[in-house]
Parts: sequence; structure tokens; C-alpha cells
Amino acid sequence: MILPILSALAEPTRFQTMRILYDGKEHCVCELMKLLGVTQSRMSRHMQVLRQAGLVVDRRDAQWVRYRLNPAIPAEIEAFITAAFAAAQAQEVQAA
Repeated sequence: MILPILSALAEPTRFQTMRILYDGKEHCVCELMKLLGVTQSRMSRHMQVLRQAGLVVDRRDAQWVRYRLNPAIPAEIEAFITAAFAAAQAQEVQAA
């Protein structure tokens, strides 16, 4: 189960998407597209990978799809993701 998660998070756009979704709210794909500067088709492909890895769940809302973190993420996977975010944040602070 960890390999699909590692593969999903290894791509920068998907990693940033997860950082956004970690606020615990539901986000429309249109919002994610704007924040990350990607096209709808590219964002949909990224979200499919995150969904297949079990990291996000989706909900249709008219023409849009809304995403949020999968509430069933195991605690050890959530701890790993949180640590990865902290490491990224520390690198960003050092680079600034």
C-alpha cells in the first residue's frame, strides 16, 4: 500500500495538492487548478492518481468535482505525510 502513496506524492503538483487538501476542507477542482496553475485535464489526471492511492475522495457537484482527504487514511500513513510536509516546509524556510 505504501508504494502507490509514495509514487503519488513524488510528483510536485500532487504533493502541493495534498498540502492544500490537508486544511481539512473540500476543494473544487476549479480552485485547485487556479492555485496550482494547471489545466483541467492535467488536474483530473493528478486527482485520479491521488484517488487510486487512497489519499482523496471525491464528490460530484453539478459540472465540478470536489475533493477532500480520505478520512480512512491509516494513522501511520497520515503521520508519514505530515512528516513529509514538515520536511518540505523546513527546506522552503532554509531556501528563503
